[in-house]
Amino acid sequence: MRRVAITGLGVVSPVGVGQDAFWQGLLRPQTTGERRVHDFDPTLAYEDPKAIRRADRFEQFAMASAREALAQAGTLTASPERTGVLVGTGIGGADVHEEQTKVLIEKGSRRVSPFTVPMMMANAAAAAISIRWGFQGPCETVATACATGTHAIGQATRWIQWGICDAVIAGASEAAMTEVSIASFANMKALSASGRSRPFDSARDGFVIAEGSGIFVLEEWEAAKARGATILGEVLGSASLADGHHITAPAPGGIGAYRCMRRALEDARLTPRDIAHINAHGTSTALNDEGEALGIAQLFGTPGPVVTSIKGVTGHSLGAAGAIEAVSVVLSMRHRLIPPTDGLENFDPELPKIDVVMGGPREWKPGPALSNSFGFGGHNGTLVIAPA
Repeated sequence: MRRVAITGLGVVSPVGVGQDAFWQGLLRPQTTGERRVHDFDPTLAYEDPKAIRRADRFEQFAMASAREALAQAGTLTASPERTGVLVGTGIGGADVHEEQTKVLIEKGSRRVSPFTVPMMMANAAAAAISIRWGFQGPCETVATACATGTHAIGQATRWIQWGICDAVIAGASEAAMTEVSIASFANMKALSASGRSRPFDSARDGFVIAEGSGIFVLEEWEAAKARGATILGEVLGSASLADGHHITAPAPGGIGAYRCMRRALEDARLTPRDIAHINAHGTSTALNDEGEALGIAQLFGTPGPVVTSIKGVTGHSLGAAGAIEAVSVVLSMRHRLIPPTDGLENFDPELPKIDVVMGGPREWKPGPALSNSFGFGGHNGTLVIAPA
């Protein structure tokens, strides 16, 4: 089976836009409250001001991340017909949808923008990347709630492994911090009442909503090597499994997390002893953190591999979370540091005693790592990423 190299990364996050700012942000404690990308400049993504006005925020994030990732990767040797795009979103153009709904109610149907549909459609980001850079291979969108980014990168990896593509631009983007979304999450008691993200903490009380995007450039290993690309890491395998249990709650006892991580290891042809680090989904909700901790302990024992959740810093960017967290895994390998789980002050004594990084970053010798994502609908995803 063909190997898959990571040759480019791009990220937009509430703690920094671009890899360097993002990495520094992961090492700083964050303020209380929702996590918006306040310093985003859409001209990072588009040359034409008209294109900015005709793109929802989630597409703008994806385009900026894709530009950064492609600039780092350099000139691809894969033909346009063999270069795919697989960029997902959990919700899509929620902002423009709500905005134009208000226009409809207040001003009538004739004032609704003719660009509403192409702006709000979930595949807008993938299509925009394909059009801007002329990629003519498969161009698709994944929408599996909070597992979206992880699933997109995993499926893109298979496109290369199976010979469908020689290169794929893959990841996810989300900008769904709208009035309706926030009200809905709040009314289902999913959001933190304290405004603090505290993964695995005994006082955790829900997630802090965020936005952002993460994009990877993936290439067939030998082709990347032959063109002299700097290989940042390798995707060894992935898994995508369903709980088949409940629309919002994870399967009891951590069985969904356990099965997904185990299947990803099988796909990568590794054993639990090979894993050096786990980037947890770690949303700061009672059931998610419990289920993930139970799954980790069941598969790896305790204390097991070093675990962190960057959602303590970034908050939860829904469909983009897995892609952003996969970027953090690769950067952790580059810097030989694992960021701490910000907000974690008192590890929940009711959870298995897994080894979660607290207080400050931890030095490590990079090795194969897992990146987990678990979404509403029972969607589970795990990536296995190794150093170059």
